[in-house]
Amino acid sequence: MAAAREKTHLLTKDDVYLFNEGSHFRLYEKLGSHVVNGPESSGCYFAVWAPDAEGVWVMGSFNDWNQQSHPLHPHGQSGIWEGFIPDLAKGTLYKYHVASRYNGYRVDKTDPFSIFNEIPPKTASIVWDLDYQWGDQKWMERRRERNGLDRPLSIYEMHAGSWRRVAEEGNRSLSYRELAPELADYVEQMGFTHVELLPIMDHPFFGSWGYQITGYFAPSGNYGTPQDLMTLIDTLHQRGIGVILDWVPSHFPTDEHGLGFFDGTHLYEHADSRKGFHPEWESFIFNYGRSEVQSFLISNALFWLDKYHVDGFRVDAVASMLYLDYARREGEWIPNPYGGRENIEAIALLRRLNEEVYKNFPDVQTIAEESTDWPMVSRPSYVGGLGFGLKWDMGWMHDTLQYMSLDPIHRHYHHNNLTFRMIYAFHENFVLPLSHDEVVHGKRSLLGKMPGDDGQKFANLRLLFGYMCAQPAKKLLFMGGEFGQRREWVHDAGLDWNLLDYDRHRGLQRWVTDLNRLYRGEPALYELDCEPGGFEWIDCSDADSSVLSWIRKGKSSNNIILIACNFTPVRRDNYRLGAPRGGLWKEALNSDAGDYGGGNQGNLGGVEAAPVPLHGRPYSITLTLPPLATIFFKSEG
Repeated sequence: MAAAREKTHLLTKDDVYLFNEGSHFRLYEKLGSHVVNGPESSGCYFAVWAPDAEGVWVMGSFNDWNQQSHPLHPHGQSGIWEGFIPDLAKGTLYKYHVASRYNGYRVDKTDPFSIFNEIPPKTASIVWDLDYQWGDQKWMERRRERNGLDRPLSIYEMHAGSWRRVAEEGNRSLSYRELAPELADYVEQMGFTHVELLPIMDHPFFGSWGYQITGYFAPSGNYGTPQDLMTLIDTLHQRGIGVILDWVPSHFPTDEHGLGFFDGTHLYEHADSRKGFHPEWESFIFNYGRSEVQSFLISNALFWLDKYHVDGFRVDAVASMLYLDYARREGEWIPNPYGGRENIEAIALLRRLNEEVYKNFPDVQTIAEESTDWPMVSRPSYVGGLGFGLKWDMGWMHDTLQYMSLDPIHRHYHHNNLTFRMIYAFHENFVLPLSHDEVVHGKRSLLGKMPGDDGQKFANLRLLFGYMCAQPAKKLLFMGGEFGQRREWVHDAGLDWNLLDYDRHRGLQRWVTDLNRLYRGEPALYELDCEPGGFEWIDCSDADSSVLSWIRKGKSSNNIILIACNFTPVRRDNYRLGAPRGGLWKEALNSDAGDYGGGNQGNLGGVEAAPVPLHGRPYSITLTLPPLATIFFKSEG
């Protein structure tokens, strides 16, 4: 066995050095299980980090789960245990049996670098490979054109396990392979540019929606094999659709088979519970200051970009990483060396993460879910930023949903809920999120938040989506919102697709489709999403009428879109707005059109601008503003 082990040795001195100093970002090529097929011997090489173990063994289906028949051996002083077991093949189940040098602690662990695991509640790792013949070369070659800040990003956020279900087969989820053609057809038809998947890494509790990860390198076996997930991503890419993964470096669950207390010590998590345990989520927090943990997390991000061709990450709960006092009362947290509440080690990790991602994959995006006013989240680290490409605008989401939930008779008192955003809109590169978090836990569905009778609820939701599309930022909408799901999202049930049998739901879906078409087709609505030169108010002060109007501009001076939103159920006739040029302003989209379920009130296809100065502009147009509606006008001049 010793000779075979030497011949299949994967670790080098450089690997060990880089790992221990926190600079090895391809650990997935070295640690974990790796099938070896050589001329003299075939089998599997294992390597696991457990520096405070006195012994580590591989147990599994190949040895009747004998905890001590197949020992691994320490690799010098690296803390890594390794070994080669001949004649092991793909599909073999295994775990590590770890004996700590402290207190007689022994435990069976899932491989932290396993690329495939059993379906929970089973916890074994599976010897596997990542062999796959990709067909997305055209997408990968032109990916920069699809992910840039000056490109349209309309993201469809979804949970793989509850998008559709097979009722006649026990209400089971679709597999990755079953999802592939159906999701590609639907997203392409709807006009979204990207799909964002709630975490699909291996998680023991389905009800966590994937946010309690135990297998960071393994896709959830609930939906199939690694190759099945690759097929889903490949299919989407071949249809011109990007794929963003939700990624959770902020915490991990305490399940015994997972990362916690791995070798009888706090190896991955911080030893002090005031920094290493999350009181709100009852989960462990990574020790961001430990070099090997830095290598682990950054390697994990690069793994999904490298092996699965994903186009970026939405990084979950960044605020919980940045603040030492997050979700803690006085006395429950430790100040940093300067006496502050900022987590200096986590800040350094996030900066390094983004530097490595963009250095190795410059055509992807990292997106921070960061809910505070931390400065320069989406600015480069070399100017003091965190280095993310984009940031969720949580303030816009809260202010807008609060405003839209009001009875329109009260909205004029809260006009600044809508106008306040433009004070900070270009401080970061923003995504406007109407995400899964807003349609759970008693918050009601998006449709359920809207006031009024059923027709007004739909009109308000069309108005909201139109307003969102016209704002300068990228867009994200959670599944079901696009056709007016009436109930809250439930993770163990499919969406209510039968609602599309009804006109109002079909009309709303058609409106979202046409909004995506307009957004993608008009550079004025996306090219300068992250630059102040792409936006100008026409009139932001008409609180009495609850009307807002503004202009979006592209890089070309010829590309101008004018938007007007009426947030009341009162039709505004002969409503006059300043315009930057004369000629015909074509009505490009009107949320009150009959095709969308509206009352078909509008401007007969367009209006002519007259040389009557208004709102500081040389021309003006006279409009009919339908009730609870968004209208887009395009200059034909």
